[in-house]
Amino acid sequence: MPEYRASGQDIDRVAAGLAACLPALARALDRQVGQDYAHPRPPEAQLALLRHVEAHDGVTVRAAADALLMKPNNVSALVTQLTEQGLLERRQDPADKRVAHLHLTPTARRRVAEVEHLMGAHVARALRALTDGEQDALGSALSALVALGRRLQPRH
Repeated sequence: MPEYRASGQDIDRVAAGLAACLPALARALDRQVGQDYAHPRPPEAQLALLRHVEAHDGVTVRAAADALLMKPNNVSALVTQLTEQGLLERRQDPADKRVAHLHLTPTARRRVAEVEHLMGAHVARALRALTDGEQDALGSALSALVALGRRLQPRH
């Protein structure tokens, strides 16, 4: 059987649909989580940094900025905010005093886990309301969406 290749029009339609749909999904999820979260929900940029530090304990500001596609001075400002809130620790590199390594505090670990749990619960509830076919289509699309995300990352 020949491999199916989408036409230019199909690709444009899917691209436009994803570009419109994905931010709307993120906003809806943010609203739902914000209603259920017991603490002030961190803005998305702070949450992204906390998630990245959780996954890459000891990361530097520059490496986090590169990974999050942000300017180092913006990440540095987020680090200052999160440090003041008691959610992030900055530890000086013993070999190079100009470099700081980032670590989550126990409070941050609990809060990130709570946000992740709430997000998962809201998405699972919404998925259960879909038809079997819609659930299957989304399940099949997951790896393609991950690959698309990788392709959207700038190359260094």
